[in-house]
Amino acid sequence: MALNIQDKKQVVEEVAAIAAEAGSVVAAEYRGLTVEQMTNLRIEARKANVQVRVVKNTLARRALQGTKFEDMAETFTGPLVYAFSGEELGNAARVFKNFAKDNDALVVRSLSIGEGVMDAGSLAQVAALPTYDEAVAKLLFVMKEPVAKLARALTAIKEQKEAEA
Repeated sequence: MALNIQDKKQVVEEVAAIAAEAGSVVAAEYRGLTVEQMTNLRIEARKANVQVRVVKNTLARRALQGTKFEDMAETFTGPLVYAFSGEELGNAARVFKNFAKDNDALVVRSLSIGEGVMDAGSLAQVAALPTYDEAVAKLLFVMKEPVAKLARALTAIKEQKEAEA
Protein backbone atom coordinates (compact mmCIF):
# COMPACT_ATOMS: atom_id res chain seq x y z
CA MET A 1 0.00 0.00 0.00
CA ALA A 2 1.49 3.31 -1.07
CA LEU A 3 1.60 6.17 1.40
CA ASN A 4 0.10 9.52 0.50
CA ILE A 5 1.92 12.75 1.33
CA GLN A 6 0.16 13.15 4.70
CA ASP A 7 1.07 9.62 5.75
CA LYS A 8 4.68 10.19 4.71
CA LYS A 9 4.83 13.41 6.75
CA GLN A 10 3.43 11.58 9.74
CA VAL A 11 6.02 8.80 9.42
CA VAL A 12 8.82 11.36 9.16
CA GLU A 13 7.55 13.17 12.27
CA GLU A 14 7.28 9.93 14.25
CA VAL A 15 10.77 8.76 13.32
CA ALA A 16 12.23 12.24 13.94
CA ALA A 17 10.68 12.27 17.43
CA ILE A 18 12.10 8.81 18.16
CA ALA A 19 15.54 9.82 16.85
CA ALA A 20 15.57 13.02 18.92
CA GLU A 21 15.21 10.95 22.10
CA ALA A 22 17.48 8.08 21.01
CA GLY A 23 20.97 7.47 22.33
CA SER A 24 22.05 5.35 19.37
CA VAL A 25 20.81 4.08 16.02
CA VAL A 26 21.62 0.86 14.19
CA ALA A 27 20.65 0.28 10.55
CA ALA A 28 20.63 -3.30 9.26
CA GLU A 29 19.60 -4.97 6.04
CA TYR A 30 16.84 -7.49 6.66
CA ARG A 31 16.51 -9.02 3.19
CA GLY A 32 15.78 -12.73 3.58
CA LEU A 33 14.20 -12.62 7.04
CA THR A 34 10.79 -14.19 7.41
CA VAL A 35 7.86 -12.47 9.06
CA GLU A 36 8.27 -14.75 12.06
CA GLN A 37 11.95 -13.80 12.40
CA MET A 38 11.11 -10.07 12.16
CA THR A 39 8.44 -10.56 14.83
CA ASN A 40 11.01 -12.25 17.08
CA LEU A 41 13.41 -9.36 16.47
CA ARG A 42 10.73 -6.86 17.47
CA ILE A 43 9.92 -8.87 20.62
CA GLU A 44 13.57 -8.95 21.67
CA ALA A 45 13.93 -5.25 20.93
CA ARG A 46 10.84 -4.39 22.97
CA LYS A 47 12.29 -6.31 25.95
CA ALA A 48 15.48 -4.22 25.70
CA ASN A 49 13.61 -0.89 25.37
CA VAL A 50 14.66 -0.53 21.73
CA GLN A 51 12.30 0.83 19.09
CA VAL A 52 12.50 -0.96 15.73
CA ARG A 53 11.13 0.69 12.61
CA VAL A 54 11.08 -0.32 8.95
CA VAL A 55 10.93 2.92 6.97
CA LYS A 56 11.72 3.83 3.39
CA ASN A 57 15.25 5.18 3.21
CA THR A 58 14.16 8.53 1.75
CA LEU A 59 11.79 9.06 4.69
CA ALA A 60 14.48 7.97 7.15
CA ARG A 61 16.91 10.50 5.65
CA ARG A 62 14.36 13.28 6.09
CA ALA A 63 13.52 12.18 9.61
CA LEU A 64 17.16 12.20 10.69
CA GLN A 65 17.91 15.65 9.25
CA GLY A 66 18.79 18.01 12.06
CA THR A 67 19.49 15.22 14.56
CA LYS A 68 22.82 13.94 15.79
CA PHE A 69 22.39 10.96 13.44
CA GLU A 70 22.00 12.86 10.15
CA ASP A 71 25.44 11.81 8.92
CA MET A 72 24.18 8.19 8.76
CA ALA A 73 21.92 9.08 5.82
CA GLU A 74 24.64 8.38 3.26
CA THR A 75 24.72 4.71 4.32
CA PHE A 76 20.99 4.09 3.78
CA THR A 77 20.78 1.75 0.80
CA GLY A 78 18.69 -1.35 0.37
CA PRO A 79 15.87 -2.59 2.59
CA LEU A 80 16.81 -1.48 6.09
CA VAL A 81 15.40 -1.90 9.55
CA TYR A 82 16.30 0.83 12.05
CA ALA A 83 16.75 0.29 15.79
CA PHE A 84 16.68 3.27 18.14
CA SER A 85 17.90 2.74 21.68
CA GLY A 86 16.91 4.94 24.58
CA GLU A 87 19.40 6.16 27.15
CA GLU A 88 21.39 2.92 27.09
CA LEU A 89 23.68 3.39 24.11
CA GLY A 90 24.50 -0.27 23.59
CA ASN A 91 20.98 -1.73 23.69
CA ALA A 92 20.18 -1.49 19.96
CA ALA A 93 23.59 -2.87 19.00
CA ARG A 94 23.26 -5.64 21.59
CA VAL A 95 19.84 -6.69 20.27
CA PHE A 96 21.00 -6.79 16.63
CA LYS A 97 24.26 -8.55 17.50
CA ASN A 98 22.46 -11.29 19.46
CA PHE A 99 19.78 -11.67 16.78
CA ALA A 100 22.36 -11.87 13.97
CA LYS A 101 24.07 -14.82 15.68
CA ASP A 102 21.11 -17.04 14.81
CA ASN A 103 19.92 -15.21 11.69
CA ASP A 104 22.54 -14.66 9.01
CA ALA A 105 20.08 -12.67 6.89
CA LEU A 106 20.28 -9.69 9.26
CA VAL A 107 23.35 -7.72 8.18
CA VAL A 108 24.25 -4.55 10.06
CA ARG A 109 25.21 -1.75 7.67
CA SER A 110 25.93 1.20 9.97
CA LEU A 111 25.45 2.53 13.45
CA SER A 112 25.93 5.71 15.40
CA ILE A 113 26.02 6.79 19.00
CA GLY A 114 25.74 10.42 17.99
CA GLU A 115 29.41 10.92 17.23
CA GLY A 116 29.56 10.16 13.53
CA VAL A 117 28.86 7.03 11.54
CA MET A 118 30.48 3.73 12.44
CA ASP A 119 30.75 0.74 10.17
CA ALA A 120 29.37 -2.68 11.00
CA GLY A 121 32.73 -3.72 12.45
CA SER A 122 32.09 -1.44 15.44
CA LEU A 123 28.92 -3.29 16.38
CA ALA A 124 30.66 -5.56 18.91
CA GLN A 125 32.34 -2.61 20.62
CA VAL A 126 29.10 -0.66 20.97
CA ALA A 127 27.23 -3.78 22.10
CA ALA A 128 29.87 -4.29 24.79
CA LEU A 129 29.16 -0.89 26.34
CA PRO A 130 27.94 -1.36 29.89
CA THR A 131 24.40 -0.47 30.85
CA TYR A 132 23.85 2.39 33.27
CA ASP A 133 23.50 0.00 36.23
CA GLU A 134 26.65 -1.91 35.26
CA ALA A 135 28.61 1.33 34.92
CA VAL A 136 27.46 2.57 38.33
CA ALA A 137 28.34 -0.78 39.91
CA LYS A 138 31.83 -0.67 38.39
CA LEU A 139 32.30 2.91 39.54
CA LEU A 140 31.23 2.07 43.08
CA PHE A 141 33.60 -0.90 43.12
CA VAL A 142 36.48 1.29 41.97
CA MET A 143 35.64 3.89 44.61
CA LYS A 144 35.21 1.30 47.40
CA GLU A 145 38.34 -0.75 46.78
CA PRO A 146 40.97 1.79 47.98
CA VAL A 147 39.06 2.25 51.24
CA ALA A 148 38.82 -1.51 51.68
CA LYS A 149 42.56 -1.88 51.08
CA LEU A 150 43.26 0.82 53.67
CA ALA A 151 41.01 -0.93 56.19
CA ARG A 152 42.76 -4.27 55.58
CA ALA A 153 46.17 -2.61 55.96
CA LEU A 154 45.18 -0.96 59.25
CA THR A 155 43.77 -4.26 60.54
CA ALA A 156 46.99 -6.04 59.61
CA ILE A 157 49.07 -3.39 61.41
CA LYS A 158 46.84 -3.67 64.49
CA GLU A 159 47.14 -7.48 64.53
CA GLN A 160 50.90 -7.24 64.08
CA LYS A 161 51.25 -4.85 67.05
CA GLU A 162 49.02 -7.07 69.23
CA ALA A 163 51.17 -10.07 68.34
CA GLU A 164 54.34 -8.21 69.37
CA ALA A 165 52.88 -7.16 72.67
